[in-house]
This record gives sequence, C-alpha cells and structure tokens, in this order.
Amino acid sequence: MRGAVVERSPVAVVIVTYQSEQVIEGCLNSLPDDVKVIVVDNASADNTVSVVAATRRNAQIVRNPVNAGFAAGVNLGIKAAEGHDVLVLNADTRLHPGTIETLQAADKPITVPKILGEDGMVHFSLRNEPTLRTSLAEALLNGQRAGRMGLGATVVGLKHYEGSRSADWATGCAWLIKREVIEKHGLLDERYFLYSEEVEYMLRVGGVWFEPRATATHIGGESNTNPRLWSLLATNRVRLHRERYGRFAAVLMWLVVALNEALRLHKPKNRAAFKGLLTMRHWPEEVASAGPAYLCFSAQDWWYHNRAHSDFQLLRRVAKHRKVLLVNSIGLRMPSPGKSTQFLRRIFRKAMSVAKLVRRPIPETPNFYVMTPAPLPFYGKPWLRKLNSVLVRTQVRLVCFFLRMGTPVVVATIPTAWDVVEPMKHKGLIFNRSDRHSAFPEADQGTIAALENQLLSNSDTVLYVSRALQEEESALTGERAHFLDHGVDVDHFTRRDVLPADIASIPGPRIGFFGSLDDYLVDFDLIEKVAQEFPDASVVLIGDATCSMERYAKYPNVHWLDFRAYEQIPGYGSGFDVALMPWLDNDWIKHANPIKMKEYLALGLAVVSTDFPEVERYSDVIRIASGEADFIDQIRLTLKDGGLKTPAQRRAAVLTASWDSRARELMQIAEDR
Repeated sequence: MRGAVVERSPVAVVIVTYQSEQVIEGCLNSLPDDVKVIVVDNASADNTVSVVAATRRNAQIVRNPVNAGFAAGVNLGIKAAEGHDVLVLNADTRLHPGTIETLQAADKPITVPKILGEDGMVHFSLRNEPTLRTSLAEALLNGQRAGRMGLGATVVGLKHYEGSRSADWATGCAWLIKREVIEKHGLLDERYFLYSEEVEYMLRVGGVWFEPRATATHIGGESNTNPRLWSLLATNRVRLHRERYGRFAAVLMWLVVALNEALRLHKPKNRAAFKGLLTMRHWPEEVASAGPAYLCFSAQDWWYHNRAHSDFQLLRRVAKHRKVLLVNSIGLRMPSPGKSTQFLRRIFRKAMSVAKLVRRPIPETPNFYVMTPAPLPFYGKPWLRKLNSVLVRTQVRLVCFFLRMGTPVVVATIPTAWDVVEPMKHKGLIFNRSDRHSAFPEADQGTIAALENQLLSNSDTVLYVSRALQEEESALTGERAHFLDHGVDVDHFTRRDVLPADIASIPGPRIGFFGSLDDYLVDFDLIEKVAQEFPDASVVLIGDATCSMERYAKYPNVHWLDFRAYEQIPGYGSGFDVALMPWLDNDWIKHANPIKMKEYLALGLAVVSTDFPEVERYSDVIRIASGEADFIDQIRLTLKDGGLKTPAQRRAAVLTASWDSRARELMQIAEDR
C-alpha cells in the first residue's frame, strides 16, 4: 500500500541586503530559476537594488525605508512570503545545487545545511546553547579550543558534520523555516538589530536539524574584522542572556563577556567590544536615514488621553527616523450640555491643550512635535465645516512652515481631518482606520460616515487593525487596504516585582481592568455582576471614566483608582490575578482591536474576555466567554488554575509585536510607492 503524499508548502528565499552590491549577484545566481525570491533592502545607499533588479528580474524587492536590522528585514520578507516555507539566506551565501530540495525533504521545523568557506573547508557552524559555563570556557581557552574539549558553545570536529543531527542552534547564514513553525512561534525578535536574533528564534523553536547533504558556501567573516559589528555581537550575547534568564544572570554574563574582550585588548575589535560593554544600552539603536516628514491628525489628545493609543505609539517611533508633527484631535463634534458627558471638563481640558502651542514632549526624541490647533468642531453645517477646515489648516500649515516639514506624508486617524487635508500637498495620504468613528454614539453619525467615505475613497493607503472592518470595506478600498496590527511596548509592559502602594494595599485575589472606562465600550453591568459573584475578590478598575461610577459605591470589593499615567500602568497591571476585557456587544467593539489585549499578554496576565473578532486570534492564551454566565465561569476557572498556559507563554505570544516594527511597516507602506 502506498503512503499518502505529503503536501509541502512551496519555498521562498528571503535575502536581507544592506550595502550588498558586491556580493548579492553571486547569491542570486546560485538560486534555482523556479524558486520565489524576496529581497528586503534595508535602505542601502549603494547600487544593491539596481543589481538585484538586473540580475533577477522576477525577484520581489521590498524596500525598507530605514535600516532596521536583520531581524526586521527577515520579518518583512516572511510577511511577503505568505503560504511559503522560508529559506533565510545571507547576501554573501551561495547555495549548491539541490540544497533547497534536500533541506525541505528533511521535514524538520528548522533545517540548516553544511556551510563551507570559499576554500572549500567545512565551517563549524553548529552551536550548543550559550551558557555562563560555555562562555567562560571560551573566554579563557578561546572558542575553537573550548569546543574541541567539549566545553564551549561551538561544535568543533569534522566527525560532528558527517551525518544528520540535531543542534541547539546554528550560525544564521542559511536556514529553512517551515511555514507551520512561523504560524506557531511568530516572527524574529527585532530588538537585537543584528546578531543573536537567530539564536533566540532557534532556541525558541526548540533547536535545529543539520542536513550535511545540503551545502552552501559562505563568504562572511565581516564580524571578525569589523570592530563595530564585533561590539554588537558581544553586547547582544548579554542581552540574549538577560531576556532568557533575567537581570541577575545577565550581570554574570556581562562579566564573562567583558573578561573575554579584556583578555584580548590588543586587538581593535576587542577594544571596541569592551568599550561597547561599558556603555551598552538596553537595546541597540537603529541607523538613521533620510526621508519625508510625517504629519498626523490624531484621534486623541497627547496631553490628556492615554498615550497607549496607536497613533501616539506609531508616530513617536517614526520620529526616531523622520520629523513628525502630531496634531491633537480636532474632534468629532462640539461637546454640549445634555448630550456630552462631563461637558465643562471637556471644554476646559481642550482649552488647556490649545494653550500649550507647539512642544517637543519627549526629550530623547527631538524630532517629535505636538500641537493642538484651536478648532470649531461644528460639523453638521457646511459653512461651519468650511470655516473650521480653513482655520485648522492655516494653523497647521504655519507650524509646518516653521518646522521646515517640506511636503509631508499625511496620516489621518480622525475622519474630520478630511476637510483639512483635502487641498494640502502631500507625498501620500494614509487613512489610519483604527476605529469606525461613525459608530461613536455622540457623533453626528451621518456626517462622520460621509467624511469616512471620502477618506476611504481618496486616500492612497487605508490601514486597518480590524480584519472584519477591512473585509466589510474591501469593495471600496481594494488593493489600497493594508492590515497593520497593533503593537505593544514589550519592554515597558514587563511584570514589576514591587507594586504601587495603593494597589498593594488592596487584598487579593484581584480581578482587574486598566484603560478608558467609556460607556460605549465597557459593559458596566457585567462588571457589577463580577463584583456580586466574587465578594471575596477585589475588583480593581484603573482609568478615566466618562460616566458616573457611583453605582459601585455599595460594593466594598470594588476599587476604582481613576486615571493613572501610562508610565505607571505596568506596575498596576502586575497586581492583577485576572485581567478583564468586559466589552459591550456593539458595532464599535466588533471592529475594534484593543491595545490592552497585547499589553495584558505582555505582562503575562491571565485574561478573560467577552467575544469579538480580533480576540479569536489569541484564543490559545485568552479565555473567551460566550455570555454573562460564561464570563463569570471563566473568571472562576482562571482564579482556580491560573489561566491558559504560563505567564511566559502568554508573554511570548506578543513578544515580536513591537511598536517599532509596526512603525517601520507603516513607513515602508508610505514611502515604497
């Protein structure tokens, strides 16, 4: 009886280039004619892109507007290779005939070939997991000698490269990743910039499979002669150890790596690495590059809204590379008594925001500017709309002139920006469709829907965070639509050992929520039911409320701590035993993608949520309730068993979803036109 035929995904080769014009032609010429090739160029200033276009006419070229590092380039390539296994290949690597077929036939999660040098000699490319012991042995004995004695990380000896075998990891000049592995484990961690990102990924997956019948020649060697690259390699060894084993272990690894460099200070690369270790930052800095300025019309106000919102997070990171002017919300309507909650407070805080004029609120990001124009947000009458657009546009143009913004890329998150931006010159108009604003209860929904349709029809690109909303509007947006998922600041949302005093004084277990307590988003009846059902638990609510919270005064176990600054939120979240997403079942939530979902997971929290489309993507780490009774049951179960998976596994689910990577993706979409 014949065995069943195994359907394999096709292979796509992903090559990341940076100033690679001297080596990329040989790499491309070594590839089979029928394989899909994706070249991600990290803002090369030489002729790399033109060499690629001339050598391999059918290659897909993805232009990254900044040099965001190797992992970021690989991730862009993986996204472009949807449905394919991915062979990650360095630009200075040449495949031997049959290598791709042999690697794929091994049918392992990650498979690596035998690596040869230009002289035909075998490179000892396999590695054991880096530990303090192996690193100390290499510092005292050097890598090759420690490897021959079985003490180092490098697997030394030809006998180890004669047959197929497993290894903890391998040098990353050529490695095939199965598509199902990518779907399960996600993308590479972009924070390393260069070096250690492949180590982290291979260890995350569970190791590699070595297939010696597949071979490749690697020219390489630049890291062994370039002091800057050697310094980055050394400091990233410490960073990798910190992320895997914590800060105390990282201090010990720092001492060992510093010892290795100190013993070899007579060499320029080791002197550079030792200096780099003394001055190392938490993560490497990205390389600056030239490009257009960005003008963003936000749906929020920097000065009084939660700064976790997507346009704040995206644009402050774009400002690492480009000049950015963020225009605070010009509103969806004029607050009015009887229709708007906290009417006088809203008027006052907007007036205070306007009074701040133009400021640079982040000292370490001097290219990030914030302004609040004085608006007349009366959108129901055409002549008032016209007057408002002229008023706002005049203020914005004046600030752009003094900031020397030139012709910017315009990003509109709030639909009322359409009247302002329509006549403005721009390098591209992007509608950041983060929410369906016409579903906002207090808005003039007909007018706002018409403005949304104008942006949907006339923008060069429409960005979505909700797949459901993107699908609904696909007939209008077509190929101009792009899904750009929310990110999370994984470094900021790290569990704290010491809690703020006020939450520390609240008895556990604590069932918590942080974020805006908006009456059109949050199911306050459901929260009250939680308070009733769990009288021995504390229900902790953290956030600015747009409605009265007096209904909870009769419950001694409900603690509303009001607004807390973004910088403090991880400390408060670290005190939750169960984190809640108690959303209303309405059109707004149906098309939402709450940022707090990833923030909860980054903290490793056990999460219980009501059902909505985007939460289904995380059903393996979040408990999703089908109704009120089930919501209560899921909380009860989570208090008992600690939630789905472990805190580390929940954090790992969003580890690669950084705001930096999302910002670079935004720039790539905006500038690669």
